Amino acid sequence: MPLLPELQNPAGPTAAREAVRFGEHRLTYAQLAAAADALAARIADAGRVAVWATPAPETVVAVVAALRAGVPAVPLNPRTGERELAHVVADSAPSVVLAAPGDVLPPALAALTRVDVDPATAGPAGSALTSTFASTFAEPSPESPALIVYTSGTTGPPKGAVLPRRAIAASLDALEDAWQWTGDDVLVHALPLFHVHGLILGILGPLRRGGSVRHLGRFSTEGVARELESGGTMLFGVPTMYHRLAEALARPTASGEPTSSAGPTASAGLAKALAGARLLVSGSAALPVHDHERIVAATGRRVIERYGMTETLMNTGVRADGEPRPGTVGAPLRGVELRLVEEDGSALADPASIGEIQVRGPNLFTGYLNRPDATAAALTADGWFRTGDMATLDPDGYVRIVGRRATDLIKSGGYKIGAGEIENALLDHPGVREAAVTGEPDPDLGERIVAWVVPADPAAPPPAGELADHVAALLSPHKRPRTVRYLDALPRNDLGKIMKRSLHG
Repeated sequence: MPLLPELQNPAGPTAAREAVRFGEHRLTYAQLAAAADALAARIADAGRVAVWATPAPETVVAVVAALRAGVPAVPLNPRTGERELAHVVADSAPSVVLAAPGDVLPPALAALTRVDVDPATAGPAGSALTSTFASTFAEPSPESPALIVYTSGTTGPPKGAVLPRRAIAASLDALEDAWQWTGDDVLVHALPLFHVHGLILGILGPLRRGGSVRHLGRFSTEGVARELESGGTMLFGVPTMYHRLAEALARPTASGEPTSSAGPTASAGLAKALAGARLLVSGSAALPVHDHERIVAATGRRVIERYGMTETLMNTGVRADGEPRPGTVGAPLRGVELRLVEEDGSALADPASIGEIQVRGPNLFTGYLNRPDATAAALTADGWFRTGDMATLDPDGYVRIVGRRATDLIKSGGYKIGAGEIENALLDHPGVREAAVTGEPDPDLGERIVAWVVPADPAAPPPAGELADHVAALLSPHKRPRTVRYLDALPRNDLGKIMKRSLHG
């Protein structure tokens, strides 16, 4: 099966169906196929292409064109700093950069041949250039590289994860099975298009199914409500987005009462829109239980979570017909093997304890570009990928992620403690707006638990002792924070993940 079967036949039954929408700019399947094939014919001889991945239709055309041409694409984050961007370009060595005509590119891209992407001037489906390319196109091998996506670089310079066509197809088809995803679905999202979540799941996912995607360009609760009310069936987001939705839903009315789906307010309209969606999906980080509960209270609908990584694409997910269980990311997807191991790689001594997640399956990357050493270190001899994520398993196979081994597993007083459950407990306190938990060296405990708190009322933050007692009462005494530090905001990256290494300077 081709990676994007509906674009193989632009005159087929989906030709007139809307494929992508960015505001007022819409492309049908026929228009997208014409634009992408015209561009593919121009870049067919390029070794690799960089894509200036703005949240715009030009990015979609550029990536689809590269996939059609069988040329690996390197999505670039337009907000990347000059030094990191220079590293990515030098490491991936693209010969061409694809960008919208009006995009101003930084000096790090100056040596590359620039090709402007303009969907409006690509020509109609069936033009001579498009027809010639389509007639000679051969679907590349499933193992051939489709995308090179750079990791966040938390432990050194970003590494380029080489994602073969096989991995993309396997993950998207596993999600089709888990989420009952069809061509009738209309996906709404506002995720960045330089990463796995927004680009592969959020753009290539609908295109592989023959469905539609509406990108908001910039996230807003009003935009979510508008698109879901006008035909959207699925919403993809990160916890920061769902937190903002939960805040909007809980905003008091003029009478001082919390809004609900019954009230004649903007929040009531949002609640109705969310309640009408077939699927609300959160990913890229854990969604706090507090936000789960607020959304359920206002809409009657539960958000489901899934778990993936750049190197593995999607590993687990709550099924559309399964039980949405706050704090879990569901069971392994079809074709994915998952196990938990001790720090030395051995089987867990206590099956109910915390272990590192390792996964194996057709969803895995090929390796890190130019880094055979890093690739070898990431994989076991028998092909399991070491994720670095720590978790526990429910009896029915649902995965509960504790966090990253390097930043979220705290060893204090002989206990292995996950930061996530403490963060959820802190968020249950009415005086806490946001919270992060880390460990830092302690001469007595080994590590002490540190809570980083954004107060709901900056002028009257809850006392540290009160927060420690609150956690101890909900969890257990050894999990209470020993230190509380107050912040105006938590540092986050473009996907909304909290950058805990930045907290310690």
